[in-house]
This record gives sequence, structure tokens and C-alpha cells, in this order.
Amino acid sequence: MRPRCRDDTGAVTVEAAISLGALVAVLALVLGGIAAVTDQLRCTDAAREAVRLAARGDTDAARRAVAVIAPTGASLELVRDADGLTAVVRSAPVSGLLPVVRIEGTAFAVTEPGVEPAAPIPAGPSP
Repeated sequence: MRPRCRDDTGAVTVEAAISLGALVAVLALVLGGIAAVTDQLRCTDAAREAVRLAARGDTDAARRAVAVIAPTGASLELVRDADGLTAVVRSAPVSGLLPVVRIEGTAFAVTEPGVEPAAPIPAGPSP
């Protein structure tokens, strides 16, 4: 008696379904990475603009600049030290795709001569 061969019906469909699922997962990670890099650049740009304005003594304009430039919900922290002013802009990851990624932009500027030292702005959401 001849041994009966296994039927391969549907094997290609299963392989295609698994491959398509893996492709969608990789695409989601790539899109999350691109969004994180974009937000990182926006935070860095916002920190640069905020520290430039704060070094001239205009901390209100610095907060407004962060609200316009940085991703939604970003926070601004201004820290004064002996040499100048540091601005740190932090944002939550985009849509939770990459929750372990920390999105933060930092910039430093020397305070303009004659500008009264402003009180440090603690981290908090920008208006």
C-alpha cells in the first residue's frame, strides 16, 4: 500500500498572512521611529528658540514659542546657572508606538548683558 501524502492546500495563504502581519508590524515601527525623530527635531528647535528669547529676558515669548514649535503637550524647563541659561523641551512619544523613547531637546545660551535674571521656569506643559 502506498503512503498517503499530506495535503498542502492553504499553505501559501497561511504564509502570506503571516508575512503580511509581520510587514504591517515593521511598517508601524518604522512610522513610529520617523514620528519620534520628527518630534525630536521639533523639541530641539523649540528649545533653541526658547533659550534665545529667555536669554533676552522674554520668558513669556519663550513659552509661546514652545507652544507653537514643539509637539502638542510639550513642556519647557529653563535652568539658569553661572554661565547662562539652558532650555529643555520634553514631549511624550507619539501615539504610544515607541513608549520607551524619550523625546527631549536641549539648548544653551549666554544671558544678554543687562538682563535681569528671571526665575527658573519649572517643567510643565506650555500654554
